[in-house]
Amino acid sequence: MASIKWVVNGLVWNDAAGELEKKHIRIENGVIAEIVGGEAPAAASDEVLDASGKLVSAGFIDMHVHLRDPGFTHKEDIATGTRSAAAGGFTTIACMPNTRPAIDTPETVRYVLDKARTEGNGVKVLPYAAISKNQLGRELTDFAALKEAGAIGFTDDGVGVQRAAMMKDAMALAESIGMPIIAHCEDDSLVEGLYVSEGKFARDNGIKGIPNESEAIHVGRDVLLAEATGVHYHVCHVSTEQSVRLIRLAKSVGVKVTAEVCPHHLVLSDEDIPGMDSNWKMNPPLRTPRDVEAVLQGLEDGTIDMIVTDHAPHAEEEKARGMQLAPFGIVGFETAFPLLYTTFVRTGKWTLGFLLRRMTEIPASVFGLDSGRLEAGAPADIAVLDLESELAVEPEKFHSKSHNTPFGGWKLHGWPVATVVGGSVVWSNHTA
Repeated sequence: MASIKWVVNGLVWNDAAGELEKKHIRIENGVIAEIVGGEAPAAASDEVLDASGKLVSAGFIDMHVHLRDPGFTHKEDIATGTRSAAAGGFTTIACMPNTRPAIDTPETVRYVLDKARTEGNGVKVLPYAAISKNQLGRELTDFAALKEAGAIGFTDDGVGVQRAAMMKDAMALAESIGMPIIAHCEDDSLVEGLYVSEGKFARDNGIKGIPNESEAIHVGRDVLLAEATGVHYHVCHVSTEQSVRLIRLAKSVGVKVTAEVCPHHLVLSDEDIPGMDSNWKMNPPLRTPRDVEAVLQGLEDGTIDMIVTDHAPHAEEEKARGMQLAPFGIVGFETAFPLLYTTFVRTGKWTLGFLLRRMTEIPASVFGLDSGRLEAGAPADIAVLDLESELAVEPEKFHSKSHNTPFGGWKLHGWPVATVVGGSVVWSNHTA
């Protein structure tokens, strides 16, 4: 990793003015020392990243990813996952505990942190720990010991906590040590054996679909439990109109609830599924156009706080089993910003600042991170992006071990060209 002292000639978003301005960023000891205008400073070429004509942003933060390590390293590992994240402009990622073994002991938390330090590429990896031992929903893990080992919150993501009593106990315990509960909201009794949502695709193909209530029932239950316990409760990958309505109501009465949404739930509906192609199978499933409109409105009005990828790599042979038998999930690191920039910013639906805040400043604020800001005194975690070039999504060129995406062939703008963490270039295809 090459350390640099300057990022020069970059275009930095000025939110107050609503425009891009040419700036130069000086870095000292891994921290942004100053951001200045005027002429580019004189410096040794090996100490400078020339970002001429490119957007320079705080590095993206993804609070919901799957690195598959330990246990599923044929899908992804920490080395390939952090490289893929860097290629997407992400400088901080939070990995889920549904590994084998699950991240449910201090030893496993330390394994992830140690491997990120020794085999990762510098991208910051923040591990979540499981709420229940082996994610079985029967016995709580040792929250205090997991926090001390470096866990940043507790979740059984991949499965919903089915028993309300266990979730309430988990929330009370997490609140007592100042930690958040992050919830995968899914009532198993409504989804068992199903693989697409209730909607036009399911009807057209004679398939029984997953109802919206499977998600919303847990959201409704959990916001009441969060109100009772006072915990910071964070809702994973919101996908339904009912969930948005419940979160909006909970926020309006002062419940400490935050929420996230994935790019695919903002861009695609079940009516876009082209056929029985397992690259379109994810959990939550693609919902109806009405749900897409609801989550968009929820993000735009602040009901949903941030954007995450839910990067979920699977091996090609696993996805080849077909829509019914293949595992849920798609990769997301390398397409997230280009997909959203092309769909919403270039079309004038969002400002560039709106998108950047939901991928940087807001997730950092929600989870108490010191990153997510492009300003003096902040960590020199920086993404450099080409807003002008149009390139097609080529899954076979992903840095991830896996290529499971519905976006293959899509032509997008806004591709990352360099990623800097703590003043070191951790990934680049920069040609300037």
